[in-house]
Amino acid sequence: MRLPTVLDVLEAKRRLAPLLAPAPLRRSAWLSACSGGPVYLKLESVHPTCSFKIRGAFNALLRLIEVHPEPSGRPVVVTASAGNHGRAMALAAEVLGVRTIVFTPASAPRTKRDAIRRHGAELRDEPATYDEAEQAARAHAAAQGGVYISPYNHPDVIAGAGTIAVEVIEACPDVGSIVVPLGGGGLAGGVGLAIRAAASHVRVIGVEAAASTAFSTGLARGAITPIHPEPTLADGLAGNLEPGSITFPLVRQFVDEVVTISEDDLRATMRATAAEEHLIVEGAAAVAIAAAARPRDTNSPAVAIVTGANVDVETLVEVLRG
Repeated sequence: MRLPTVLDVLEAKRRLAPLLAPAPLRRSAWLSACSGGPVYLKLESVHPTCSFKIRGAFNALLRLIEVHPEPSGRPVVVTASAGNHGRAMALAAEVLGVRTIVFTPASAPRTKRDAIRRHGAELRDEPATYDEAEQAARAHAAAQGGVYISPYNHPDVIAGAGTIAVEVIEACPDVGSIVVPLGGGGLAGGVGLAIRAAASHVRVIGVEAAASTAFSTGLARGAITPIHPEPTLADGLAGNLEPGSITFPLVRQFVDEVVTISEDDLRATMRATAAEEHLIVEGAAAVAIAAAARPRDTNSPAVAIVTGANVDVETLVEVLRG
């Protein structure tokens, strides 16, 4: 599989322009006071499907349509997801008229699974874990002649995510760092390659949940290394990397630092974000906000990417109660 380039990101931006408005960039007085320097929130949670994943989903399906312009000759798309990518693929498939099958773990938030069904995609939510859902999706695509589109390990998905970096540079040219949730690495890889080409002085900081440290572990050992993910509020970041995932070399090359956030900090950040910013965020988004709140020794602006807001009401109420 080829690595995406900055030209792929720019092509993705062109494709997405008629479909998605740029996500807002909003200064946070709360986080700026906590960190000692200006902090902005890139509100990807306001997109349709309430997450950044819609960028990669639209870009990947539009590329598929370019290759297979006749609907009768278009293959079925199969994907795996912890929830947000599946919801995004379902909406994009509904808009563009592409039959799509989504595999998720049974534990995926109900709000995400319900939305996948609502947009007309076929949902397979029998697998017990994300890793099992990914294996089942790949096997189904291979057996049935479908096209498997990974939620992170796919050039067009990565390029779609990279368009966020272009918008950040356009809206905040003096940005000094971008704080990115890190799960499969598609977002961090896309943002990193775009930033390195457009503004090489900007630091890219990847943030993992301490319960699932696929990149911290792999980078320390110099290769993708299987881990045993623990339960986490950041369900969208949990799981192992596909063997040979192209996101690993992208993150190794373009992400300057990887930090982790504990479950206690995740919970506290979700509560504080609701109180201070009046924003609902899911655990996978809260990791970047928590990292951006840490004190730093520079006055250059930092941008935290708020990746999604798809959290079950029951989970949100339990977190807010403390």
